[in-house]
Amino acid sequence: MEQEIVETVKKGLEETRQHLTEWIDVTPDPKKQVQCCSEDAACVDEHLHVIDKSLEKISEGTFGICEVCHENVDDQLLRMDYTSTVCLGHFTEAELRQLESELELSQIVQRGLLPQAAPEIPGLSIAAFSRPAQIVSGDYFDFVQFRDGSHGIVLADVSGHGVSAGMMMSSLQTAFHTLVPLSDSPLDVLERINHLYAHNIKFTTFVTIFFGKFDASTRLFTYASAGHNSGYVFRPASGREILLHPTGPAIGLMEGFNVHLERIQLERDDTVVLYTDGVTEASNGGAEQWSLDGLAEVVRRHHTLPPEQLVQRLLLAVNEFTRGAALIDDATLIVGRLQ
Repeated sequence: MEQEIVETVKKGLEETRQHLTEWIDVTPDPKKQVQCCSEDAACVDEHLHVIDKSLEKISEGTFGICEVCHENVDDQLLRMDYTSTVCLGHFTEAELRQLESELELSQIVQRGLLPQAAPEIPGLSIAAFSRPAQIVSGDYFDFVQFRDGSHGIVLADVSGHGVSAGMMMSSLQTAFHTLVPLSDSPLDVLERINHLYAHNIKFTTFVTIFFGKFDASTRLFTYASAGHNSGYVFRPASGREILLHPTGPAIGLMEGFNVHLERIQLERDDTVVLYTDGVTEASNGGAEQWSLDGLAEVVRRHHTLPPEQLVQRLLLAVNEFTRGAALIDDATLIVGRLQ
């Protein structure tokens, strides 16, 4: 095994560990509960344990040794999954086909952006806004189409911002455009993305993702949310407010894949708002944040406006709250109205 791959893996693992431990130290408990989809950070502890075991093997000189033949595991395999402990020669035919698929997808992901197009969705009008805190944004939103013709809405927030977060956002966009046309389920897509990034040495941070599927014929909205902020639905017919809570931990915070699907039957005139925390955590310069309550108040008051105008009202309210100060985090809004 080349020493270069060992040093590359070690550097990536140390960086990942640093990011996760810093996140544990500085993130308020309520936000941890959202992103971990749990009262505690047990999923992060499990992930850190795997990282520490790999670093321990590197220190002992046993990293990348096949458990079957005791030869070196293929370098390319270790770059994709640093927990690999079996040589390619010991894979079954099915495992080799799966690996080939993942390698092809990995190459596609690294090639960069594909163009974004917002489709016209029958029965649903949509508007969106995104503003980076720096030149490059770590927020990602998109409108995609599933294999069965249903429409998908994705909103993701890469931890941090700037160039590194923007590069991660770009790879996510490519992954979604590659995977969604081959799938009928938001959960299947997120599971593939988690598998692709979980042990990849180039993925040293984490990302929250809300991914919903809208069936125009039934108005059924199916979604999976990996540690993302709760979506907000206002139903004017009854004045009811519905929160679309996370259904599992963020990608990069969990060792396995523990996200599930939820469904909501939308009704005519419902307003759906998805957002990143750069919106609700906008500060007035003191200890106060605009919060979901601030967002909900604006939606309740102006829910009859078209989505484009409601987005502007929300942005105006944020600007008034922050007294015009520049946002310190990337901010993205998606507003949908059932027709």
